[in-house]
Amino acid sequence: MKIAIIGQQDFGKAVLEAFLARGDTVAGVFCAPEKAGARPDALKVCAQEKGVQVFQFPSLKAPEAHAKLKELSVDIGIMAFVLQFAPQEFVKIPKHGTIQYHPSLLPKFRGPSSINWPIIKGETKTGLTIFRPNDGLDEGEVVLQKETPVGPDDTLGSVYFDRLFPMGVAAMLEAADLVVAGKHREVVQDESQASYEGWCREAEARIHWANHVDFVYNLIRGCNPAPGAWTTLNGVKLQVFDAKKHVVRTFGAVKGKIGEVVEVGPQSFTVTAQGGRVEIFKAKLGDGKKVSAAELAAASGIKAGTLLGT
Repeated sequence: MKIAIIGQQDFGKAVLEAFLARGDTVAGVFCAPEKAGARPDALKVCAQEKGVQVFQFPSLKAPEAHAKLKELSVDIGIMAFVLQFAPQEFVKIPKHGTIQYHPSLLPKFRGPSSINWPIIKGETKTGLTIFRPNDGLDEGEVVLQKETPVGPDDTLGSVYFDRLFPMGVAAMLEAADLVVAGKHREVVQDESQASYEGWCREAEARIHWANHVDFVYNLIRGCNPAPGAWTTLNGVKLQVFDAKKHVVRTFGAVKGKIGEVVEVGPQSFTVTAQGGRVEIFKAKLGDGKKVSAAELAAASGIKAGTLLGT
């Protein structure tokens, strides 16, 4: 088939490579212009290396973007990790329209940080959706969905890189084949089940040690590796990455104050939260590097009795 890819970064690159590898024609790639000083977009670089035309329009609403997509005369548009708004006038240009990837089980977890939030909220499964983009936010008809479990110790990194990324690339190929062959079925999303979550950024990633240890641990793993859950050490930002929770079931048996480091060991240090403790194995202090918790504790003077988050 003859396709146009609209996307960016590593996921867009992987989708481009997958279509090319099986012999499809990629007539053009549309990706957002890089910000001043930013590294070249991975999708753009890959497309140029493969001899694929690249178009970088500041807005996909622009008549020039529409004219270029019409000129390419493609069978289907493939939206792979797109942050630019794509209006209906644009997405309906290809012969069979356009399909888009979203890393959640729509209509749940619409929005830009849809991988972080299911983990942060303690969901036991997530997945991906290939859908028809419309002018709403992740609201179009569903073409294909795939599920994956979220284990109790899964992180953003393990869920995305190990599962949703490769599953998403394969699902884009599968959905494109179904749509072009006219064998797909489009299902309207159930608005009664819809949820929207905004960005998971610095403000959302702050650890409140007074929360139950389950919530604290889910926040840490849902922000690992990005944006990185954080607390403070003597007023300096301390990001927490690899960790383990220890739930205490006996009332009143939790050792230490809320946010207190109660133990420093050869591989970790342990902090008290409501109902248990969080053992931290990897962290980053201020502008320093991400290092083992033991190394950070030794360098920064963390010891039993140190209070975090004050």
